[in-house]
Amino acid sequence: MTSKAADRLDEFFSSFTKRANPLLLLDYDGTLAPFRVDRFRARPWAGVRELLERIQRQGRTRMAVVTGRPAGEIAPMLGLEPALETWGLHGAERLYPDGRRELEAATAPTQAMLDGLREKLRRDSLGGLFEDKANGVVMHWRGASAQKAKSIEKKARALFEPLAQMDGLGLLEFEAGLELRAGRDKGGAVEAILAEFGAAGPEACPVAFLGDDLTDEAAFRAVNAVGSCGLSALVRRDRRETAAQVWLRPPEELKGFLKRWVEASSNTGKKHEPIGA
Repeated sequence: MTSKAADRLDEFFSSFTKRANPLLLLDYDGTLAPFRVDRFRARPWAGVRELLERIQRQGRTRMAVVTGRPAGEIAPMLGLEPALETWGLHGAERLYPDGRRELEAATAPTQAMLDGLREKLRRDSLGGLFEDKANGVVMHWRGASAQKAKSIEKKARALFEPLAQMDGLGLLEFEAGLELRAGRDKGGAVEAILAEFGAAGPEACPVAFLGDDLTDEAAFRAVNAVGSCGLSALVRRDRRETAAQVWLRPPEELKGFLKRWVEASSNTGKKHEPIGA
């Protein structure tokens, strides 16, 4: 970790006061858990769930997961009790800890177009893995050979890009996949959470968003707009161009960050260990 990143973390954690109620927003795949071709096998890195449980037990931090998955998939994977609030489908879906669910509704023409596309991809998945979501369709090529992945991507773009020009639809690019979708993105979800939490002005409480993929960039920018008590962190093995303020290598630097969050929230005045220690 660079000295600049270390200084930024010091600045952020110094905003944890006795009156603060911090906000921790987390992507799931690639951030809390390593990617798996079978997404239902993606469990958190060893030690991560236990650290989140410690933060949860402290009772000060509001935590939420903001994920591209359907929101209902997160609680069984994460295994926290009570379950965390989850914004699924990149923010178009909200699942409360008590089970209440909200979903942004697509217009009738948009829904009809998506239904037709779903039927087409069920018959011919272009050689990739077709995922059907409530607000869109997804084509994955993770795990395919480079040549096959290139072919799948070319076919998916040819099919999705013209449709993305339709009002109410957008094309979302991520690592090893494309998604044609309706509804807010992760940046919109973070902005909605911040507005609800009263953390959109100069008196904002500490708020952090941790993510890994291109789909997390909008959320990074939303948190950066909060000011010095907002922190955006890129969590991945290899660095890339990003709006995130700091880079954490999983799993050790991720766990180091969460340990420091526990310490800062406890107000014990304990000297923190370096991230990754």
